[in-house]
Amino acid sequence: MARPFKKPQEKNTSPRKPLDNRSTVDGDVPQEPTQRLHKLLAVAGLGSRREMEKLIETGRVTINGQVAQRGAGVTRRDEVRVDDRPVRLSFEAELPQVLIYHKPDDEIVSADDPEGRASVFDKLPRLKGAKWVAVGRLDINTSGLLIFTTSGELANRFMHPRYEVEREYAVRVFGELDEEQLVQLTQGIELEDGPAAFDTITPQGGEGANHWYQVVLREGRNREVRRLFEAFNMPVSRLMRVRFGPIALPSRVKRGSMLKLEQKQVIDLLEWAGLPVPKAPPRQMNQRERDKATTVFTPKVRKRRGRVIDHPPREREATESRAKEQKTTAGKSRTSISSKRKPSKRRIRS
Repeated sequence: MARPFKKPQEKNTSPRKPLDNRSTVDGDVPQEPTQRLHKLLAVAGLGSRREMEKLIETGRVTINGQVAQRGAGVTRRDEVRVDDRPVRLSFEAELPQVLIYHKPDDEIVSADDPEGRASVFDKLPRLKGAKWVAVGRLDINTSGLLIFTTSGELANRFMHPRYEVEREYAVRVFGELDEEQLVQLTQGIELEDGPAAFDTITPQGGEGANHWYQVVLREGRNREVRRLFEAFNMPVSRLMRVRFGPIALPSRVKRGSMLKLEQKQVIDLLEWAGLPVPKAPPRQMNQRERDKATTVFTPKVRKRRGRVIDHPPREREATESRAKEQKTTAGKSRTSISSKRKPSKRRIRS
């Protein structure tokens, strides 16, 4: 039986709609929004944003083989190199990490110290594609809560004076304040850099000449707590930060120990700060990672690594060439030793 005749379909001659209304390059894939190069380099842990701007100005950074200019933007399709070495950049927002550290005395909160003193940054876990930012500072003689995060925006939300985030301290002084002095400390005292005051100050008792006080204030000027007590000729013999904003120092985090916040706690912290929470779902952790995330640990002091900004290309090239020479010399010595060995005599059985 013959098949019925099918009428050929008419071709649609109407123009096709474009796939995207965004601008394209040569009619190809739409252009992606660019992100500032110095910001991405800072997120990658190579230094601060200001340091990355200086690094770009030196001409050591290239984009697709071309020397990068200050203020340049890049996309995920661009190849970025520093001193001719490729750099992995992260373009998608990730959930930041937050670390709690019970800082002891005699440690400074600085990555660079000409005197070579012990630094809190010597104990921080290594990161890939990010860097730790200290949320505020503590004097070398001040102990207590110190927060680290990989989010500069979150750190700024804690530290900037316009947000007025509370800091709570436990203070031990030599002497005892009377009622009039307690009122003065809450109403305000004129210091060298302007007026200052505690939001609250609560006596906590003491023994002998030493007395404890619990104080709360909303700014973090240099040695502000100590200077307020010194205005009444009462030197501070012990100063410990116990709370910063919504984060309090847990009792189980002993002096010199660290604790990493869980992902849910970090999300709550971002919501408190009014910062956007990454849309990507949190990374699923196995049981070992979950146990480790909620465990207090004592960090080990690690060797300091120089930053890219601190090592000019010539210095690194010289270091690499010396390493190559040492490998070559070692290889030649092994070859000469093996060549001097006498061949073993084997008996040939007839």
